[in-house]
Amino acid sequence: MGKVKKRMAIFFSLVMVFSLTACGGKNTPTEANTAATDSPAATEGTGENAGADNAAGGNALNVQFDVEVASLDPQIATDGTSFEVLSDITEGLYTIDASGLPALAMADGVQKSDDGLTYTFTLKDAKWSNGTPVTAADFVFAWRRLVDPKVASEYSFIAEIANIKNASDIIAGKKGTEELGVTAKDDKTLVVQLDVPVPFFESLMAFPSFMPVNEAFFTQAGDSYGTSPDTILSNGAFKLTSYEPAAASITLEKNPDYWDAGKVCLGGINYQVIKDSQTAMLSYQNGDLDVVTLSGEQVEQFQSDPEFHNIMAGYLWYISPNQKVKGLENLNLRMALALAYDKSAIVSNILKDGSIVADFAVPTLLATGPDGKDFRETTGTYLSTDRKKALDYWKKAQSELGVSKLKYTMIVEDTESAQNVAQFIQSEIQTNLPGITIELETMPKKNRVERLQSGDFELGLTRWGPDYADPMTYLDMWETGNPNNYGFWSNSDYDKIIESAKKGDLALDPSARWDALKKAEKIVMDDAVIFPVYQKGDAVMIKSGVEGIEFHSVGINRIYKDATKK
Repeated sequence: MGKVKKRMAIFFSLVMVFSLTACGGKNTPTEANTAATDSPAATEGTGENAGADNAAGGNALNVQFDVEVASLDPQIATDGTSFEVLSDITEGLYTIDASGLPALAMADGVQKSDDGLTYTFTLKDAKWSNGTPVTAADFVFAWRRLVDPKVASEYSFIAEIANIKNASDIIAGKKGTEELGVTAKDDKTLVVQLDVPVPFFESLMAFPSFMPVNEAFFTQAGDSYGTSPDTILSNGAFKLTSYEPAAASITLEKNPDYWDAGKVCLGGINYQVIKDSQTAMLSYQNGDLDVVTLSGEQVEQFQSDPEFHNIMAGYLWYISPNQKVKGLENLNLRMALALAYDKSAIVSNILKDGSIVADFAVPTLLATGPDGKDFRETTGTYLSTDRKKALDYWKKAQSELGVSKLKYTMIVEDTESAQNVAQFIQSEIQTNLPGITIELETMPKKNRVERLQSGDFELGLTRWGPDYADPMTYLDMWETGNPNNYGFWSNSDYDKIIESAKKGDLALDPSARWDALKKAEKIVMDDAVIFPVYQKGDAVMIKSGVEGIEFHSVGINRIYKDATKK
């Protein structure tokens, strides 16, 4: 296992950790060494948390979200907000430790075959919040749902990334779900078979899509599964006490049946959806929130406050052009749009939260290659702001398309920062590319994602967060037919690289695979498949007395199991 641990050390990096020694212990925030997803509030009240805090024993953590939870079904959820809550209430085989490495969770032990193709997991003695035991069958049921074409999970592809045996054929409808390479040998023994070895397999097992689901409970809940406290079970550190889809608040309390409950210090977590950053900060100052995210002018105002923390995240924000829309199939037009807006002004003058300019498709500090260097260190930059070149491309596009004017609508989620960025891009394009008009259509994040996935859009300002620490977590999105390939771009040479890097010859040669992924990124950028904008940084206020929150740039962004609140 020594080599495996060494290879895993390159994954799940850029982790900021507030360390913890015991409940109520005082520690100084530290930043771990660095080695290396996406989706209407009824009210935005600020006084609701006090009662919940008392109900949770006086030490519930009050946390702001700026978007709603889209789904609490682990095989259906696709966004970071939902993943965070799912990780609070549900636990898979692995979790992510404070340094960003995979650590055993529901799995008590693991045996790995010499060829790296078979993992045998022994499960802990654990139970669901209704008292039934967590068994290997719960994982088999959940994973079969993940790849079942009838379920049509948007995250079925992650089973292919994990190279679970027969996953691709099952997703394609060529084999039945019972042929998936996952077997319950007995209640406490889960056997997983892979098509090819995957060096980051154990890290993937911490991702919410691989969390277990109790089949009997799921069947009883039916279509309402995961929509209320009565229709979801917990085997994690917390359990759901108040929730409904699109609600402005979510309440969790400590789960007394959790196998490691003795180490959970918080009495619960109260989430409040507050989209306006000024309203959120007022709630924080009033003592109704313990954790809040800042934006824009607020960052400058509070950055010297001892409760202020700046954290680099892994999210890439970009504009997706729908190439089925007339005009956007033209490369010169896409190049013009991609180069026309000032990214530096966006991160420096609008966001001010530590975000950085993105002239790439694969973020910085995501993954380290066989050469020991970050992917971006030895890879070029693309689509950098250049107003003159943008205008030249626009003139060529006008000639090729036979038009002098064009108008497109860009869909944008209703968060404050997204709207501010979109308005700036709108102004930049209309100013620097005379004749192009950009209209903005604002909607809740869930609706924005649905529109992108259905192809009902022209331009979309969107984001992607890394599910695992490898460039493939971004690059396979633009493979032909991938549900996250919103622009419907297709390139056979690109597809061949991606498939070979997943399970072909490249998968067996780490150095050649790394070089091929660099070529794949260049193909995407040279064809302006997306227009990158920025890599997200987070400016966060955390109340003094709150310790032990873990911030991760990959997978689950915030973990609260070891958090304390005085």
